[in-house]
Amino acid sequence: MTQSSDTLLDRLGGWIASRLQTESSGYQPYTPSDPATLRRTLEPGDILLIEGNQRVSAAIKYLTQSTWSHAALYVGDALPDPEDGSDPPRLIEVNLGEGCVAVPLSKYRTYNTRICRALGLTPEDREAVVAFMIGKLGVKYDMKNIVDMLRYFLPTPPVPVRWRRRMIAFGSGDPTRSICSTLIAEAYERIRYPILPDIIEAPGHASAQSTYSRREILHIRHHSLYTPRDFDLSPYFEIVKPTLTYGFDYKTLVWGKA
Repeated sequence: MTQSSDTLLDRLGGWIASRLQTESSGYQPYTPSDPATLRRTLEPGDILLIEGNQRVSAAIKYLTQSTWSHAALYVGDALPDPEDGSDPPRLIEVNLGEGCVAVPLSKYRTYNTRICRALGLTPEDREAVVAFMIGKLGVKYDMKNIVDMLRYFLPTPPVPVRWRRRMIAFGSGDPTRSICSTLIAEAYERIRYPILPDIIEAPGHASAQSTYSRREILHIRHHSLYTPRDFDLSPYFEIVKPTLTYGFDYKTLVWGKA
């Protein structure tokens, strides 16, 4: 393929990506977190789920049957502050058309969010997850992979439920050519931390009575099949709510009279 045709495909891919990232009008967050409290609550390695309002968000919500359409990894103070004095980048995410980028926490101050935290994560593994994501910064989205982007123009594609996850993972397998959660899942896969393992009985021992025969083998799915919802559903990730972390007393609430 010639260089000129490559450039044409890049331009077409860039146009498609920009259209898919157009925000929907009328979005109203239900219970957005206070930015200061959210900042105090987050720990490096935490996953921030976001209820997006872009065109691509509608398709991801439908395909995953979830309110969460985007995921970003919190890296704390691991990245240097901008020289212009703007908000420091504390999240690393993968965006359609951009690839892997670092963004400030303030980007999602008006969105519904949820914090998912891996339980029992060692300091060494926490650092490894953050380092993996930092190492991916700058990896670009392949604009010529147009087929991967076109699927998101159908907010409710007529795809059977059993095939929807596969539709999201369809493509080259490169995390930057799929949705945001795949790169985060790969980071946790590297440290052998489970997200949603398949549980399969040891073959040939289904009817045996010994402890060994009843033991289940956990198989971690390939990272390309993970969606933002999976971190919410995972039995190994804790849901952390900023409003409860620093104390909540319902007796102090002031209610309006009916």
